[in-house]
Amino acid sequence: MAQLTYRNAVARGIAQEMRRDERVVLIGEDVAGAGGVFKTTEGLLDEFGPRRVVDTPISEQAILGAAMGAAMTGLRPVAEIMFADFFAVCWDIVANQIAKTRYMTNGQVTVPLVIKSGNGGSLRFGAQHSQSVENWAMAVPGLKVVTPATPRDVVGLMAAAVRSDDPVLFFEHKGLYAMKSEVPDGEIVDELGKAVIRRAGTDATILSLGLTVGRALDAAAQLASSGIEAEVIDVRSLVPLDIRTILASLNKTGRLFTVEENPRLLGWGAEIASIVADEGFWDLDGPVQRITTPYIPLPAADSLEDLVIPSADLVAATVTKALRS
Repeated sequence: MAQLTYRNAVARGIAQEMRRDERVVLIGEDVAGAGGVFKTTEGLLDEFGPRRVVDTPISEQAILGAAMGAAMTGLRPVAEIMFADFFAVCWDIVANQIAKTRYMTNGQVTVPLVIKSGNGGSLRFGAQHSQSVENWAMAVPGLKVVTPATPRDVVGLMAAAVRSDDPVLFFEHKGLYAMKSEVPDGEIVDELGKAVIRRAGTDATILSLGLTVGRALDAAAQLASSGIEAEVIDVRSLVPLDIRTILASLNKTGRLFTVEENPRLLGWGAEIASIVADEGFWDLDGPVQRITTPYIPLPAADSLEDLVIPSADLVAATVTKALRS
């Protein structure tokens, strides 16, 4: 059992799969010699060499065009888009080509491609480098979407993503890169589409993803001190979505809250609330409540960014008010 940072776990997860399968290659801007702008690919060039760890020009279209072609012709690339915000530059390739090729060829051509990217706020990078964009990807049929919240899950979900025959968007939360926790030795492989209950409870279900998992857990600790036992679920995967775990928890607690870094309009919790209204309505003892970032660009000022991203205090206060009103 080793202590690993979240950023080191990214490199470990990729290395695990590159050792297992020589078809796995890494491509992106500064991923080789520099070890990635966030140092998530350090050591991979030294171990696997320049034929399998490839630096590219500053062109998101070129990165994904090359990676898509490689995936269609026998390789299993991991491609990096440095900031998730930059998916906007190459969204046509992602949404119209990568996501639809398997469908449009009737399964004759698969695109086993992982696109990894630094996602979300908390590093004070401002409105164009701090967006949380999982909901963009969730809306496109043909893509799988995952966001790990712990170093251990980074390794296991990266392995699952690389082994998938469908394209996977792998969102690494930038605010978690320095986080450190224990990661078991040996091979770790998870299953896409499986949520994890991080804390059991009976009074409320709190759904969280990425950075908000830690904040939901902190909120649950606050709530417990006042006699409210909240169950915290790390959704981990938006596509496929583990709705069974969510509905089973709701059946036990009767109340559902989502903690989202997406802007409020069309965040991932909106879809879950819709599903719950259809499939879990009679288990609800009150309306689903979404705790989100406001529908604004993320501010550059430290104090304002802290204000808009949901905090543990805000989660605890919202749950307490809802349960005691």
